[in-house]
Amino acid sequence: MSYIKHFNLSEQPFGLTPDPDFLYWSKQHARAKAYMESTIWLADGFVVITGEIGSGKTTLLQSFLSDLEDDIVYAIVSQTQLTPTQFLQAVLTEFGFKPFNKRKVELLDMLNMFLIEQYSNGKKVLLIVDEAQNLSKKVLEEIRLMSGVETHKEKVLRIILAGQPELRQTLESPKLKQLVQRMRLRFHVGPLDRRDMQQYIDHRVGVAGREPNDLFEEDCFDIIYRYTGGVPRLINTLCDTALLCVFADEGKSVSAKDIETAIAELNWEEHQSTSGLQERLLQVAARHHGHNSHVSRIEVRTEGESVSVQSFPPGRIIIGRSPDNEIYIKSKFVSRHHAQLIIDDNSCVVEDLNSTNGVFIGEKQIKKCRLKDGDVVTLGVHELIYTNLRRPTGAVKNESSGDDQASAAGK
Repeated sequence: MSYIKHFNLSEQPFGLTPDPDFLYWSKQHARAKAYMESTIWLADGFVVITGEIGSGKTTLLQSFLSDLEDDIVYAIVSQTQLTPTQFLQAVLTEFGFKPFNKRKVELLDMLNMFLIEQYSNGKKVLLIVDEAQNLSKKVLEEIRLMSGVETHKEKVLRIILAGQPELRQTLESPKLKQLVQRMRLRFHVGPLDRRDMQQYIDHRVGVAGREPNDLFEEDCFDIIYRYTGGVPRLINTLCDTALLCVFADEGKSVSAKDIETAIAELNWEEHQSTSGLQERLLQVAARHHGHNSHVSRIEVRTEGESVSVQSFPPGRIIIGRSPDNEIYIKSKFVSRHHAQLIIDDNSCVVEDLNSTNGVFIGEKQIKKCRLKDGDVVTLGVHELIYTNLRRPTGAVKNESSGDDQASAAGK
């Protein structure tokens, strides 16, 4: 007897194969789909959707495709480690051509004629590129040129690029400035929060036929979140393993103990996004008891006016608009968990946590950068001034140029 029948289910609730029927519409997934849908009704629709591995991008794309009307002609390219010519061939193949043994100029002519023909027939043409983080800058430039094909009234090719977070970094290249200017919307799909994660699990169990959704006991969810970080694919893996463990023991529901058994079988450690909680609590306790171990000071300025000054011991410091952050900035320009500082005895590294508006040092947007004493980190209209409290007496604060800071970002 399979565990599906054992648990009174109609199908497996936590399969790893993308299935639009199981898609849980968190606010961010709904917003990402709305952005994709905008490519249809905007004549110059060009959208970029990024997300962590296992965040549900592929399932989201499949749900979007299943809702398309008959007047949409689309192509999906998922093999993206291609030369510009190979990429054009892949696109034309998806549109039904046999474009091999042709020169690049012939491929471009075939594509342009196809786009104009579809427009004349009242069709809208959509190109979706999945795994777009693997595209070379030359292929991305080719996509920019393709997006410019137009009639005397409007552009005729709509484009969606979907990929992992590395795509965002690639698009920051000065060489791709013209491509970025063509993009209408960009959105990053992050992991689920604790509340959404529980609703996600209940949703999948419900779709799989279990009524009421009482398969997982209440004490499971905190542990599941701690070890998955809210990443859907990890949630599926852990929950499916737990169900197998319970089935083997002939149990009827999943308890916290069963989740712990599954974690041991998977040999998992706490997810990196949650494993810093205990460390941060220890930092708070040390400050509360007056331990003189502070090595860094952060001054927060808003539009040039100082609003707070805090000093910190070694550890991880989270910056964001959520009140649970160590550096709390209540602002529409700041994401809930915008950035983090990794502080050791002698230095500090700032890292963007996939924020909406980015992290800057000078005019340079950075993903991760080791700070120098006196560096100014910008988040929207807010500035964070870093001071190294362990710098040698009489040391001169850093006054390096933006180029120096840019090179530091690459270290």
